[in-house]
Amino acid sequence: MKIMEAVPNISEGRRADVVQEIVRRVRAAEPQAKLLHADANQDANRTVLTLAGSPQAVRRASFALVQAAAALLDMRTQHGAHPRIGAVDVCPFVPVREMTLAEAAAQAQQLGHEIAERLHIPVYFYEANAAGAERKNLAFIRRGEYESLPEKLKVLPPDLGPHTWDESVARTGASVVGARNFLLAYNVSLNTQDVAAAKEIASVLREKNDGLPAVKAIGWLMPGYRAAQVSFNLTDYHRTGLAGVFEACRREAKKRGLDTAGSELIGLAPEEALLQAGRFYAPDETDQTALLQAAVTQLGLNKIRPFNVRERILEYRLQDVL
Repeated sequence: MKIMEAVPNISEGRRADVVQEIVRRVRAAEPQAKLLHADANQDANRTVLTLAGSPQAVRRASFALVQAAAALLDMRTQHGAHPRIGAVDVCPFVPVREMTLAEAAAQAQQLGHEIAERLHIPVYFYEANAAGAERKNLAFIRRGEYESLPEKLKVLPPDLGPHTWDESVARTGASVVGARNFLLAYNVSLNTQDVAAAKEIASVLREKNDGLPAVKAIGWLMPGYRAAQVSFNLTDYHRTGLAGVFEACRREAKKRGLDTAGSELIGLAPEEALLQAGRFYAPDETDQTALLQAAVTQLGLNKIRPFNVRERILEYRLQDVL
């Protein structure tokens, strides 16, 4: 059976009732696509959902989600720490089982056309669906965020949908759609609320500044945690994994007289990503359960909020739900 994952990011993390209504509409529209996880953050004002199922079911569920978000969210009143460009800011498709990245890209292409043609929302394609090298990068498309969109539609026209700013686009913003491989969204808290320190560490560690391979990073303040965080995207955890990022962040923090205060994984992760960290911290351990526990403990994944391995590893959730 072919299985595809979608990880839509919604620009709403403060009104739980609104997020729940979006999820309800998605489930009603496409019950064959299963919700594996929902991760909301009030300070980021963002919810990351993980859906999985057959490619067609996941594509239909993703369209229902964009449709519901367009009806229930208004970007003119949305603000938060996380960069964003639209109500459904980004919707990546990830091939999980018995399918290729090219097949996931074909589903993303179809979703983009449906969003543009049926909902009249500007669509930018990224990653495997990008029209050019620059557009592969989400940060390039999202530069300037929602507030830049009236001008961006002129100077960086969307691949599909409206090219002009009007009342409808002002409400929904734009959506970025594409297929990619697994990405780990991972945040490390510092024992300070000095956001300048977090931004400085992010600048040092991101790949484009000759930092860690396959790592993107920004710094922000999370008042709810009373901490500044370095927020990472690990685009290839085989090149740079969770332990490598955490230890590098700790080293940079100590250079500034600071320390780490735990970390958090956003959404789900493949089992191997956590086993890899476990082997780093417990190289002589062979028991899989012990390796996973070593990763959770040493990375401080249970310091910021509870971390249940059964609920946060992709393969386990697929097994439980599908």
